[in-house]
Amino acid sequence: QVQLVESGGGLVQAGESLRLSCAASRSTFRFDAMGWYRQAPGTQRELVATITSSGRTNYADSVKGRFTISRDNAKNTVFLQMNSLKPEDTAVYYCTGQNPLTRRDYWGQGTQVTVSS
Repeated sequence: QVQLVESGGGLVQAGESLRLSCAASRSTFRFDAMGWYRQAPGTQRELVATITSSGRTNYADSVKGRFTISRDNAKNTVFLQMNSLKPEDTAVYYCTGQNPLTRRDYWGQGTQVTVSS
């Protein structure tokens, strides 16, 4: 089955940067839209950023200007460059990818990002 695997999370101090990666395995298709979500303790999962197959992006207001989403279509990989990190960015970050044929959304296991003040 198709799986998405995130990497790049960690513990950093406020103002520092991290780059998250998410790669597909066992996939025989290229994902349509891809994106990143996050969930902090005691909160609902929220959308962080999305990117279409053509490269059009959208961001949550809370990360606009600080985060950048990008993708490599040939490798079915999506990235999230996170700059100027704040303690409120602390969360588990999940990547998603949409199967263009079935419209099914695949989810990764998540990677922890912790930002200390």
